[in-house]
Amino acid sequence: MKKIIALVLTLVMVLSFAACGNDEPVNDGNTGNNETLTAENIKVGFVHVSDPSDMGYTYNHDLGTKKMMENLGLSEDQVINKYNIGEDEGCATAINELIEAGCDIIFATSFGHGDYMTEAAAEHPEIQFCHATGSQAAGSGLSNYHNYFTSIYEARYLAGVAAGLKLNEMIANGTITEDEAVIGYVAAFYFEEVISGFSAFYLGARSVCPSATMITLKADSWSDPVKEGQIAQSLIDQGAVLISQHSDNPSPATTAEAAGLFHCGYNSDMAEAAPKASIISARADWSIYLTYAVECVLNGEEIATDWCKGFADGANFTSPLNEAVAAPGTQEILDEVAQGIIDGTVHVFAGPWTGYYIWDGSVFECAEGEWVDESKDRSSPYFGYIIDGITLLDA
Repeated sequence: MKKIIALVLTLVMVLSFAACGNDEPVNDGNTGNNETLTAENIKVGFVHVSDPSDMGYTYNHDLGTKKMMENLGLSEDQVINKYNIGEDEGCATAINELIEAGCDIIFATSFGHGDYMTEAAAEHPEIQFCHATGSQAAGSGLSNYHNYFTSIYEARYLAGVAAGLKLNEMIANGTITEDEAVIGYVAAFYFEEVISGFSAFYLGARSVCPSATMITLKADSWSDPVKEGQIAQSLIDQGAVLISQHSDNPSPATTAEAAGLFHCGYNSDMAEAAPKASIISARADWSIYLTYAVECVLNGEEIATDWCKGFADGANFTSPLNEAVAAPGTQEILDEVAQGIIDGTVHVFAGPWTGYYIWDGSVFECAEGEWVDESKDRSSPYFGYIIDGITLLDA
């Protein structure tokens, strides 16, 4: 009898385990969860280095998120934002929280988030990881890890043209001499992304105002409104008559306005903060990439390892020209230059110029008729030359 009972219990246990196995959801190849992904159930996570109140980089990226949501019909509860996440272990914590929340695709938007994104992508092949401004995806060997950026240097070049035309106007009306056509640039850091930006801006200005020179100071921070304003003032004290920036806040714009000078911004229309100073801003439309990447996940398609688009694809643009401040005729010239960038007749990093490489001091000469095609090899900027005419005051 005991043998019969034991046999029955064994059969019950076997059947129970079999039933449990049949009830397990089968992963059908979709990321993040075990059901077929749709626009109604996908979850998207973001790790941001600051928050939209900066009115700069994160503000602009957040605008891209909202536009992506509109494009794809995503609801608020399908998107999780982690704001003010530093480039430290706090980033790993934020990513893990997004994973635990069931995100199918995770975006991180600051350069220093890269190591943490690489590690997470290696540990979670079922989730897609997309890192803005980074360069590690191609060498990682991970099919679920991707880098993205825009050819923002195109928009910066255009903003530089507007700045150069303003300098010409100041020279023509006797406000400054040719030797005093000095641009001051508030730089977050000195590495390729920032160097690419201020070099493009300077080359745009010099294309219409050959006497223009540039001085820069770095903040060692992406977002520090007080320090950015202090640096702008220091540049003004050292002779700058027009300010631009690769930093997140409008304080350089308001500092320029307080000094009765001029400004070109980044990421947002800073003419709203400084209507008497800010001429134009270089901007990126991040929704172009965000929509593309999320659609790829929904459609079961591969996301490009490196993605970089520019003016021709609507990924870059400039804010509306502040006609009350800009030199007369600026818009017409900007339209011509923009069309040249789109059709390939204008190259931002075209020679002739000479510069030294920021990391080892080696000299590079770009001859007339030649240019550096920055977006050819990878999405993140890699132009690291300090061009003659640009002085790093704190290098």
